[in-house]
Amino acid sequence: MTTRSSTHDRRGGLAWRGLVAVAVLTIGLGGIVLAANNSVQGAKKEDIYETSAPTAILLEAKSGSVLFEKNADELRAPSSMMKLMTAEVVFNAITKGEIKLTDEYVISENTWRKGGAPSGGSTMFAAINSRVPVQDLLRGAIIQSGNDSCMALAEGIAGDESAFAEKMTARARELGMSRSTFANSNGLPHPDNKMTVRELASLARHIMLTYPDFYKLFGEREFTWNKIRQSNRNALLAAMDGADGLKTGYTKEGGYGLVGSVVQNGTRLIVVVNGLESADDRLAAARKLLEWGFRNFEVRTLFAAEQPIGYAKVFGGDSGSVQVAVSDPVQVMVQKNGGDRLIARIVYSGPVRAPIAPGQPIGVVRVWRGKEVAVEMPVHATKAVGVGSTMRRAFDGAIELVVGTVRSGAARL
Repeated sequence: MTTRSSTHDRRGGLAWRGLVAVAVLTIGLGGIVLAANNSVQGAKKEDIYETSAPTAILLEAKSGSVLFEKNADELRAPSSMMKLMTAEVVFNAITKGEIKLTDEYVISENTWRKGGAPSGGSTMFAAINSRVPVQDLLRGAIIQSGNDSCMALAEGIAGDESAFAEKMTARARELGMSRSTFANSNGLPHPDNKMTVRELASLARHIMLTYPDFYKLFGEREFTWNKIRQSNRNALLAAMDGADGLKTGYTKEGGYGLVGSVVQNGTRLIVVVNGLESADDRLAAARKLLEWGFRNFEVRTLFAAEQPIGYAKVFGGDSGSVQVAVSDPVQVMVQKNGGDRLIARIVYSGPVRAPIAPGQPIGVVRVWRGKEVAVEMPVHATKAVGVGSTMRRAFDGAIELVVGTVRSGAARL
């Protein structure tokens, strides 16, 4: 085993306190070889892809495997793409039974003037002082990108936009989105409206996996309200077979952006681009990146469900280590030409103190494609480990004391 200081994964993975043990797994073409501190397979030079988008990310939806990224952690104005966060807060409230689809919210004068017909921006054209059901406000927000739709939801749920923005931020943190900040419900210009394409992609993936019925709203092509029919603003829906979401956005501060998703041959990809100079540019950038992903990658299973994938060191047990496995298959998108360099590591806070029960969470397995984390999943103990003898516990304590002294000395160097 090797050890290192605790780290925090920028994709919202688990952060382990204390010392983190790392077991390296060699991934070869002939299968998985359980090993510690071994080198990994050589790899062909990866194909280089370029995009005109200032910030972009492409990932496979099921595993969350990142296929491409460019400035993916740069904070930018998300514009109307931020409405995905508004939608998630509403979906979550409905799921919890806090509100119902049939609840009606009033279109206040504030909402009508700032987000409705007089505003000149995207709107569902809800009439002032009218009452609109939540289910229609959601369609107005998602299909027509209605600023009035989002404001009515915010006022109906939280009383005002500021209070709703606080709910958005709190919910984002619950979902592991540590960098996003929100000042309103609709993405209209404000210096505190900031998101990264990585967190937008994570949010899109969460929505489609958590709320499959609500996700269908993003693929609806048109919506009529107040006798005004409007088409979905997401041009990707008509540009690619299998496209069914999610959201476009534009502000002068953020440029043109798009969060899109396409399913082809059973594989779903999510793309996010932001900072483009025109609507045509954002569509072209998103489409080219999706086509590149489908053309060059395929899903490969690295570890089967409940397959033992390695060992974690145990302290004070009747065994010096415990075997670990994953509950679900670990799958990653890899280049079809075999050019990916993959490294898998089991990361846990250790040694793990006995006793240990079967199924007990131990840590995570992280799979790197080149320099980027492609997928991360929790691992658990496959068998029970009982408390060891007094002599065994004393021996482990002595070993940890020596190792701890060495680590402290190394840390001061």
